[in-house]
Amino acid sequence: MVKHIILWTLKDTLSEEEKRNVKAGIKEGLEGLAGRIPGMLQIRVQTEKLESSNADLMLDSSFESEEALKGYAVHPAHVKVADEKVRPYTAVRSCLDFEV
Repeated sequence: MVKHIILWTLKDTLSEEEKRNVKAGIKEGLEGLAGRIPGMLQIRVQTEKLESSNADLMLDSSFESEEALKGYAVHPAHVKVADEKVRPYTAVRSCLDFEV
């Protein structure tokens, strides 16, 4: 199994209300991919954080294999969510992929 963890920091130009709306949209869009991507085992977006955090939200997902993760990266449904709900609003993206 492969874990795919992403941390995003949203753009500073967004108001707190815009950030809440963006986080909700990202959560809805990415979690809506469950059952639609071959080899995806689990997907969850964490939007609530403690004050000690230095990122705004996190994607925690699991895949059957590294090949399944590569398929997810280019899957049209994922690309659509990334292009419409994630990339326009994020300033920083950090990724950690690893085998479990």
